[in-house]
Amino acid sequence: MDSSPLRERLVAAGVELLEEDGLAELTLRAIARRAGVSHGAPRRYFPTHNALLAAIAATGLADLAARMTPPEGDQPAEERLVRLGLSYLEFAAERPAMFELIFRHDLLAGAGGNLRQTSVPLFGTIIALVEEAVPQDARERTIALWTNLHGLATLRAAHTLDLVYPDGGVEHLVPKMVRAHLS
Repeated sequence: MDSSPLRERLVAAGVELLEEDGLAELTLRAIARRAGVSHGAPRRYFPTHNALLAAIAATGLADLAARMTPPEGDQPAEERLVRLGLSYLEFAAERPAMFELIFRHDLLAGAGGNLRQTSVPLFGTIIALVEEAVPQDARERTIALWTNLHGLATLRAAHTLDLVYPDGGVEHLVPKMVRAHLS
């Protein structure tokens, strides 16, 4: 992968625009303008708009992966799962546009960036903790837990949850969700 300063500047400009204006405004022209280059310059490093989006998403996945590194120590797997779930919710709340982008497989599939190298191990981390807590049906329990967490994170990031849960303190829901999927 080319790691030229211009390529990095384009990705950084894309991240900034994504965070400020959202995915709908993340065009090649807007990124080039933010990076201070001609509108054709991104094509030297990214053959398609989606390839640039994949490079931008890779930065978000790296951040999410760093946040979801399993906590060290002797805490039970259930407690570590709660901490991972809270990290997931925190990421979605702090970086809602990036959260949206990294799960837009319709845009990112086949766009390069080898995003699966980061995303699949994240899921594997959760499976390992679920399996440690309850060995039977670990993959199915993990899928159910993740979809539950993802739904909560998505609703919270979009402020849709505010309509039905105006108090907003969803952090206490995560331990209940984890327990429900481990029982």
